[in-house]
Amino acid sequence: MTTMPADAPVTPSPRKAALRAAALDRRDALEIDDRLEWDSEIAARVLALPVWESRGPVSAYWPMRSEADPRPILEALHDRGLPLCLPAIVDKHMIFRRWAPYEPIVPGGFGTLVPAPAEPEAKPAILIVPLAAFDRRGYRIGYGKGYYDRALAELGPTVSIGIGYGAQEIEAVPDEPHDRRLDWIVTERETIRCG
Repeated sequence: MTTMPADAPVTPSPRKAALRAAALDRRDALEIDDRLEWDSEIAARVLALPVWESRGPVSAYWPMRSEADPRPILEALHDRGLPLCLPAIVDKHMIFRRWAPYEPIVPGGFGTLVPAPAEPEAKPAILIVPLAAFDRRGYRIGYGKGYYDRALAELGPTVSIGIGYGAQEIEAVPDEPHDRRLDWIVTERETIRCG
């Protein structure tokens, strides 16, 4: 599998852009009450995965727009004693900074919130990632910048878990050589072991 340099631009794929837009439209159309209920179901499924023997840091993301909300997962993992971190983009590169529930977060660009720049960096052993669209093979479409694909390539052996809603599933992501397949995809409906 080809690894992209951290600052390599991702060439936009018109096919992926169309699939992304359609999947985001479906996600945005979901009722908020349903999404709140489904977030709880997703959290229960993720917390039941057989991956938590790792004591290394777990990274998730701060949700934006209508993304599945990983914060209940993070709070439960924090209660279990696992160290947490959140991603931040620095000089077009995704890094991870230590964070715990209720600690301060600051605007991080792209509409995200991130730990303060003074927080120490961490190397996650488990990465919970957002999905714009996904397929059952474990390929995802994100927002088109390639940050997660590069991060997964750079981190080396890492358990990767994509979370989203069943409405975001598509038949096949047009995967490219730099795309990284996820280990798991979890929706409100099911847990999919990929690869």
